[in-house]
Amino acid sequence: MLTTCFALGRKRGAGLPSAAHTDLDRRRISGEVWATRLGLQVPAGGSVGGKRRPVCVIGAMVQTEVMGDIAPVELTEIDRSRLEAARGEFDAEVVYLNTATLGLPPRRCLADVQDALREWQAGRADPMAYDAPLAAARKLYAGLVNVDSTLVAVGSQVSVFAGLVAAGLPAASEVLTAVGDFTSILFPFHAQAARGVSVREVALEEIADAVSSATTLVAVSAVQSADGRLVDLDRLEEACALTGTKVLLDTTQAVGWLPIDASRFAYTVCGGYKWLLAPRGTAYLTIRKELLDSLTPHTAGWYAGARPWESIYGTPLRLAPDARRFDVSPAWHAWIGAAPSSELLAGIGVSALHAHAVGLANEFSAGTGLSLGNSAIVSAAADPQVAELMHRAGIIGSVRAERLRLSFHVSTTAQDVSWTVEILSGHLHS
Repeated sequence: MLTTCFALGRKRGAGLPSAAHTDLDRRRISGEVWATRLGLQVPAGGSVGGKRRPVCVIGAMVQTEVMGDIAPVELTEIDRSRLEAARGEFDAEVVYLNTATLGLPPRRCLADVQDALREWQAGRADPMAYDAPLAAARKLYAGLVNVDSTLVAVGSQVSVFAGLVAAGLPAASEVLTAVGDFTSILFPFHAQAARGVSVREVALEEIADAVSSATTLVAVSAVQSADGRLVDLDRLEEACALTGTKVLLDTTQAVGWLPIDASRFAYTVCGGYKWLLAPRGTAYLTIRKELLDSLTPHTAGWYAGARPWESIYGTPLRLAPDARRFDVSPAWHAWIGAAPSSELLAGIGVSALHAHAVGLANEFSAGTGLSLGNSAIVSAAADPQVAELMHRAGIIGSVRAERLRLSFHVSTTAQDVSWTVEILSGHLHS
């Protein structure tokens, strides 16, 4: 089965105006500079701690919730200016509508990673210096999802964090999941069958109504990877509050374009290599403060220590007092790239990212005769010739659940949408 529509030929933006990049000479942000920019304090021999920060570095997150959905706000001229400047940091040679598979790195991300790789090559790399960009990424992510950075753990894969939650379930627990959800949020719970943990699957639209007093945990994605459908978070939260059921929310396909308040849920997990535009090998866990002591840090290693560089050898166990006890030893260079990408997104603001992405997705849907939606991801049945049409036109998308999947993010322009509509009109069906 075709999994990705690869496209060559037409260079992205050929003959079209592009945003000017205003910071081409940006030097690599060292650990010290990251600490200064975000007001972080770097303890001797330890990781950087985080202070409470606003939802966005520039601007504020505005949420207007209607019937469980978050309605996009109107873009202001300032929003448009920030989006235009941000688009100047992307260098795709195609029309890239595949963020739901792999996010594009902005120039600032590549610059920092490439500088770090050169330092490594030259023998001048200092692993302790990698703590500051990681701490910056943690703090920026905390702001994007509206939690304190002390409640954010970092790792490399969502399934590792989901596995921690699964392993912490009491024997004979019931876990409620959505049919067809991403396996990283499903397999860890099915793997607990020997302990009597049962998994009950229902349609996404029925998940709130299916919560019962027997349900220990709901594990579900905020946005479905296969087709972009959104779970009704308001109804889910209300249903779980009535029964005392905890929620593990996978926000991998949400954070970066959809306003998410992680403080509402017991646990959230997020992979950073899609909408957060970070290298693969970056993932986040958020946990409510009152649950910190109820979850066993099965994957604890030196980086889960209160002072990691003093936790490399020997006992006794000396874990961090906050969510850092769930940290997994980081893939250093991936985290060097995560910080500048998150900085870019936070600088635009969550509400503007949301309005931009959903607006372009609906512009595409309207132009191709598809139903309008509330997601940055559009899924459609496609005629057999669509893959070849996209290949020739230089349009990158993917195929999931035997349907074409296109995703619209900060790097996407109105010209990209117009070109894709021109190529695909008459070939897509709901």
